[in-house]
Amino acid sequence: MMTLILIGLVIGLVLGLTGAGGSVFAVPLLMFAGLPMTEAVGLSLGTVAASTLYGSLRGGFQQHPILWKPGVILATVGALTAPFGKWLGLRIDEQLLVVGFSVLALIIALRMWYSAVRDPEAATIVRAGDFSHTERPGLLCNLSQSGQFELRPRCVSGLLIGGVVVGLLSGLFGVGGGFLIVPLLLALSPISMAQAVNTSLMVIALVSSSGFISHLLLSEQNNVSLLALVVFGGVIGMWSGQKVSHRIANALLQKLFALTLLMIALLTLIQKLAPVMFTPS
Repeated sequence: MMTLILIGLVIGLVLGLTGAGGSVFAVPLLMFAGLPMTEAVGLSLGTVAASTLYGSLRGGFQQHPILWKPGVILATVGALTAPFGKWLGLRIDEQLLVVGFSVLALIIALRMWYSAVRDPEAATIVRAGDFSHTERPGLLCNLSQSGQFELRPRCVSGLLIGGVVVGLLSGLFGVGGGFLIVPLLLALSPISMAQAVNTSLMVIALVSSSGFISHLLLSEQNNVSLLALVVFGGVIGMWSGQKVSHRIANALLQKLFALTLLMIALLTLIQKLAPVMFTPS
């Protein structure tokens, strides 16, 4: 019981103290607790959904610089695609899923490290940060001739493709997708890192919720008591991150998270594949 609460607390804390990529810690931690990957993915989706929903609602939407139109497009497409990712995950061999997840975690860890080195200032902008003083975002689009965001293929196509990828990865591996959402928003519109990070909270909350609902509908094993414990810890972790983020969020912390994620991914891979590799044929 206490182990699951602690795991949830770590998930929420790491999720809150990263600008992107924090939710990928959830699945391996839950697998270390003895859960099969498909169940860990479901609990991860529920925990990430609850934690990011809390983060999105914190202080009220009026105080938060959310890019509503791009965010809603991303979230809607991702929410529609996540159930297919979950359905697909239930039909793929677990060892192959672990390998795929470990490769994804490696990519996210390298990106976190690279971002911390390239732009140390951006590492201080995390999901548990205070966005109340951030400038309200305008609807701008780098691909539009007018520079304004328009509901036309030039501005929407990237969001549609990104939403499909985020939804598939979310349902398949239980990740939130912030590692893709944040750079996508920054590439499509001349906005600040704070605007992209805060918008990603809303998108992740909706996509993860859809993935978790599909987990409840498609999976045979659904332990609500386990979910409640992890979610409880996750919300406390996000709340704790809110209290300390302004003091400890920096490039060094992002690098430590990247190294930790790299080690966790390798341990997950070894734990799952070693018995198979060394079993006599």
